[in-house]
Amino acid sequence: MDGRDRMRAADADREMVADRLRAALGEGRLDLHEYDERVQRAYAARTYAELDALLTDLPPVAPPEHSALRPAAAPAEPPVGRLGSLGRGHVGRWLAEVWLPYVRVVAIVVTIWGVTSLLSQELQYFWPVWVAGPWGAVLLLRTVGGLAGGEPRRQAIERERRRERKRAKRELRTEGPEGPGPTT
Repeated sequence: MDGRDRMRAADADREMVADRLRAALGEGRLDLHEYDERVQRAYAARTYAELDALLTDLPPVAPPEHSALRPAAAPAEPPVGRLGSLGRGHVGRWLAEVWLPYVRVVAIVVTIWGVTSLLSQELQYFWPVWVAGPWGAVLLLRTVGGLAGGEPRRQAIERERRRERKRAKRELRTEGPEGPGPTT
């Protein structure tokens, strides 16, 4: 163990390791679970040795022109919706997935409360607070934790991978084992 291994790492060092892990995830070298685990360990690391241990089984990043592997056919610009160009809307979509069920249910229970108050011709006890309050507090904690932990991006990446797998399966089904079918 040299002197560098025992030296304390800076936030910038942790960010560089997290960026490398993100690149490895995009390359398919890490799955989402392993990526998440390593990123958590990277941000908790205190020394260079702890950070280096997270990258030991990953090859260094090489520019495509210096890589020994050549992509089959790299498009000049990645199509919209691919992993490399996740739209900015992934945070909004994640927030909608988290909060829309809550908004719908709260709207229903408040409507029920309002109708019962109207039919009884007196203001009833506002019981929807017992639905909205605790559930809202849990969602607020989930939202803060999810945004801090990068959950919207992880879900967007996973969603895009599922789309790509479905698209690839569809292409295999239409092409069949002998290649594309005859065109008439």
